[in-house]
Amino acid sequence: MDGAIREDAMNIGFVGLGKMGGAMVERLLVRGHDVSAYARTQASVDAVRTKGAYGADSLEDLVANLPLPRVVWVMVPAGNATEAIIHRLANLMEPGDCIVDGGNSFYKESMAHAHALEEREILFLDAGTSGGIWGLEKGYCLMVGGTREAFDMVQPIFRDLAPPDGYLLVGPNGAGHFVKMIHNGIEYAMLQAYAEGFEIMKAKEDFGLDLEAISHLWNQGSVVRSWILELAENVFAKEPHLESVWGYVEDSGEGRWTVAEAMEQDVPAPVITLSLLERFRSRQDQSFAAKVIAALRNEFGGHSIRSAEND
Repeated sequence: MDGAIREDAMNIGFVGLGKMGGAMVERLLVRGHDVSAYARTQASVDAVRTKGAYGADSLEDLVANLPLPRVVWVMVPAGNATEAIIHRLANLMEPGDCIVDGGNSFYKESMAHAHALEEREILFLDAGTSGGIWGLEKGYCLMVGGTREAFDMVQPIFRDLAPPDGYLLVGPNGAGHFVKMIHNGIEYAMLQAYAEGFEIMKAKEDFGLDLEAISHLWNQGSVVRSWILELAENVFAKEPHLESVWGYVEDSGEGRWTVAEAMEQDVPAPVITLSLLERFRSRQDQSFAAKVIAALRNEFGGHSIRSAEND
């Protein structure tokens, strides 16, 4: 900002200073906003304090340091942690204040939070946030659910966290986290498709295919070009055969919620569903189901069985 004072600069509180939360605070500070920050880990608070944030000692301290109407952004793990923070903030904040949940909360829980806070006349926004560790530099895509009043109140923050055209009021409370949930379900399927394609190419040993070069090639105008493919190029540049990577793939919940929602809405979603199930498969050292299939093939067709000693 070159020291310029912005007329739309805001004071905002931030709760949760992990990889994304800490980077988001830094991005806002660079763009001229005042940030009060709190986290359970003192080292995280100290880190953003050195960048210019007010490091709060407690939630009470954070809320007390903000001018009215207060805006507090919650960036902690979904579920019990988010529930506890929102409940505590509700008891500290006043009518006209606003709480933003930027985590990956289940959209129905966000709808319940909005309803409970409405009774206290506290505004609530659910802001599905995508961008990962690259958001500090590139910006975060923000899918926001809530009222227009609350959205307009926080819009200078959204504008500076996001790249151009990178934030949108997508619907009422719950819609932000719903859209983010579907976004992550699509992400599951995209990752699975790329993974399977690269595995097939790796298996074709007689061609000696360079996966890094092919990743770069496909990003030059092909119909499968994407940011994920750019990251694949980075991955294969570091370690072409991924020898040090353990093929255990976690899921953070959104894929399960997406599949459940598809069932609830009677929408067929076979690709997303199978990509979720493949993540479960990745966690098995030896799939018992695969052993059953191998044994049965041997029984009815005499197909050979690989012994554990051959692995």
